[in-house]
Amino acid sequence: MSRRTQIGVLIGLVILLVVVYISNRPQMTGLQGVMASDSSFQPLSVEEPELRLDLLAKLQKLDYPAGAHRDIFTNVALPPQQTAEEKRRQEHQYPTVQHWPPPPPVEVPAQFFGYASMRSSPHRLAFFLNGDEVLVVQEGSVFLSRFRLDKIGNDSADVEEVSSGRHASVPMVAPPAGTPTPGGDQPPPNQ
Repeated sequence: MSRRTQIGVLIGLVILLVVVYISNRPQMTGLQGVMASDSSFQPLSVEEPELRLDLLAKLQKLDYPAGAHRDIFTNVALPPQQTAEEKRRQEHQYPTVQHWPPPPPVEVPAQFFGYASMRSSPHRLAFFLNGDEVLVVQEGSVFLSRFRLDKIGNDSADVEEVSSGRHASVPMVAPPAGTPTPGGDQPPPNQ
């Protein structure tokens, strides 16, 4: 298509748009529908019910406690009223410091079932069982991406959680029957 044809089509579309807009534009400005000056409007006649003055008089006779106000939108009972002595005692109390509960103890998901000593190094190796996987961890190393093995004792291993710095002691347990040992057919040393 040539440039001249494109301009002609564009002008034709603009003219068509203007014609469509003018033909669809509302002819009346202001309120549509029922006019405010419509004199044929007749409101419905609804009779008001009579007031039950006897029920109102009965409600006025009820005595409510002067100090007890209750939120009618909740079903929570109000606390009992304090006596003047309790209020005075409460005003003279010292503020207390809120103590947070201690964090839960560190739980290591692996079982400690043995250790070995190396002749070339003063560090020991610990054997942990995590599911079916046997982990061989040297003292000071990180295992399971969360725990650092601090010290290996004769019947437990001291472990530190890296993210929080909290410590835990993992007791040594006997490995379940059929668990592969780190040294092949021989049981781990120093059990």
